[in-house]
Amino acid sequence: QVQLVESGGGMVQTGGSLRLSCAVSGSIFGVSAMGWYRQAPGKQRELVASITSGGSTNYADVVQGRFTISRDNAKTMVNLQMNSLKPEDTAVYYCNTRTHGGVNYWGQGTQVTVSS
Repeated sequence: QVQLVESGGGMVQTGGSLRLSCAVSGSIFGVSAMGWYRQAPGKQRELVASITSGGSTNYADVVQGRFTISRDNAKTMVNLQMNSLKPEDTAVYYCNTRTHGGVNYWGQGTQVTVSS
């Protein structure tokens, strides 16, 4: 059974940093990308950052230069380093793993709250 478990969320002041981690257990074949999404109250879930199996990264414009995504070679861990946090970064952050066949696996989410 595949499980994605996020950790590292919490509350921080504007300008602070947090590091999110996602541990992937179980067998996932043909991983094409891993990433982080977020959903703020009343808004749709949006992509924050992703990293392909080849190591290419992609960031939402609003986090470019502040957030950094990384993963291990075994694709069992994906991290999101978040610096210079802003109140608008407040959301539930979800870890995602996607396969070449289009199957998506999701974590349960971790709350990030940035106070002004």
